[in-house]
Amino acid sequence: MTIVIKTEELTKQFGDFTAVDALSMEIREGEICAFLGPNGAGKTTLIRMLCGILEPSSGSARIFDLDLMKESEIIKTKIAYMSQKFSLYEELTVRENLSFYAGLYGISGRERRTFIDHMIEMVALNEREGDLAGLLSMGLRQRLALGCAMIARPRLLFLDEPTSGVSPGSRKKFFSLIQNLANEGKTVIVSTHFMDEAERCNKVAFLSEGKLIAHDSPENLKENTLQGILVEIKLESFMDRLAEIEALPYVKECIVRGERLHILLQDAGRRAVLEEALGVEAHLVRPGLEEVFIALAREKRSET
Repeated sequence: MTIVIKTEELTKQFGDFTAVDALSMEIREGEICAFLGPNGAGKTTLIRMLCGILEPSSGSARIFDLDLMKESEIIKTKIAYMSQKFSLYEELTVRENLSFYAGLYGISGRERRTFIDHMIEMVALNEREGDLAGLLSMGLRQRLALGCAMIARPRLLFLDEPTSGVSPGSRKKFFSLIQNLANEGKTVIVSTHFMDEAERCNKVAFLSEGKLIAHDSPENLKENTLQGILVEIKLESFMDRLAEIEALPYVKECIVRGERLHILLQDAGRRAVLEEALGVEAHLVRPGLEEVFIALAREKRSET
């Protein structure tokens, strides 16, 4: 598959603060890649550099084999960027917003009508095209914003926290739209802090304190990252005993999951030892991306 994005030691500093730190990665055509990490991890800064909005402090990047530093204006004709606060005109209807953006890109006449009809169909707003944008729910507004971004007919789409503040049901529908775009050959970069969204992507780039700490498929990350076995226990008043459990020499990590604890043990032989120590059963569980991220972040901190 064609490499769409290639960065080498890409870095962005703001004074003494390093927002993105020597990041090297490749993203291929047709992939949905999640930039995953907590607030302040560098996700938005990285996206804005790749879009040509922020100039890197050092390092290099190529988009569609074009030099980001020297050919950013050409790159901008091939991409679209949907920011956290994408501008919709609240006093205009769904169709009028799409028509406005089509005009900005020089789409007119019969082609404009046909293309807008396609966008309305794509984002499933057929029955809402006459509604004012300002009266739409957050989920519907985000779908409209996606349609407006796609008016540019980009080959590469950047979505910065597109489902923040959106209900779980609307988030699921939004990601179905993204997957349809990838099926058409578009490459999609989406920043998120939702693990369930990252699970639906082809690749996940974990960012922590500006550093890329992993970049692989969700399945590979879950299968190959954790060293040891993960078990789940249900223990009364476990919060009162959390420090005691974490201090056990064979416990590598403790993660609170609702009313249960997920515990990473050194090896399978420690499972029976833990059960005897706590007086409860320890059930084997498959790691999720949250456990992977916590383990990776801890490992990265121990190296510094």
